[in-house]
Amino acid sequence: MPKSSMQKQKLLYLQKIMLEKTDENHGLTASEIIQQLNMYGIKCERKSLYDDLNILSVFGLDICRTRTTTVKYYVGSREFEIPELKLLVDAIQSSKFITPKKSLSLIDKLSHLVSENEAHQLQRQVYVSNRVKNINEKIYYNVDTLHNAISADRQVTFKYCRWETDFSGKNRKIKLTGRKNGELYVVSPWALWWDDENYYLIAYDGYADMIKHYRVDKMESILITEKCRDGKSCFESFDLSGYTTSVFSMFGGKLTEVKLSVDNEFVGVIADRFGSDVFIAKESDKSFTVSVSVVLSPQFYAWVFGLDGGVRILSPENAVEEYTDKLSKSSSQYIQN
Repeated sequence: MPKSSMQKQKLLYLQKIMLEKTDENHGLTASEIIQQLNMYGIKCERKSLYDDLNILSVFGLDICRTRTTTVKYYVGSREFEIPELKLLVDAIQSSKFITPKKSLSLIDKLSHLVSENEAHQLQRQVYVSNRVKNINEKIYYNVDTLHNAISADRQVTFKYCRWETDFSGKNRKIKLTGRKNGELYVVSPWALWWDDENYYLIAYDGYADMIKHYRVDKMESILITEKCRDGKSCFESFDLSGYTTSVFSMFGGKLTEVKLSVDNEFVGVIADRFGSDVFIAKESDKSFTVSVSVVLSPQFYAWVFGLDGGVRILSPENAVEEYTDKLSKSSSQYIQN
């Protein structure tokens, strides 16, 4: 490339050098910056370098300088601070729906938002834990398609799958197979929700005349139709936060008002699960009662059981009977004759 052409790009390469090579703890002297520019085939004099740094500063790049035995220049503040990027890296790494391959790719992209020295702090986060990750790369495209459908106010069709065992042949495995023999589902998408490390589509099912939710990673062959969405009146007063709070592990069903007796020491558990604005009543010096709306499901009963007697179901009677019946059936499996 001709010298004149490279000189025209000098400001761009200078910005690249400052962003990649410097930070608050790593500065470059004027001589070091000139040397870096020379590596790109760009010649630069000190006087013009000072002018160029000033131009970048006026443009908005936070050019700072520090003086010890010599003057060093570095980029101070950036769009993202290291603690903010570490939070994003941890979220990516701990998210089950993001595949290992995509996790590495996203973290690598985030590392380019800081200097090369600071980037090592983010790359080390990749090895913090060995969590189970999704293997379905299509989830990113599914999410994008569903967002587009919501923005366009259109219904979608898709095949909904479930995990099944496959004992045919020598390779026994777990695989996804289509529900309803691969029949297409037709729904009106209204919201996407991330719960318990999974993405869910909250949608209106016109045939059933009710709101339903679907695991996005189990949706295949999603297509946006030309039909406008149904269920607008349902979602005008729909409380998405309340819906996801009452549905344990996103198991569907009918909402039921349940009264619980709770030991005082478990008040934090109730606040974490249902919020701090729930109405509670004193039951005794050691306990209180609270009424909450939940979907009666195995996950709800498992939540109660996991609190080791600290939370007890008082009503309705069918919930009490169903819970005690599950306890009886579970214990009977371990009683030896």
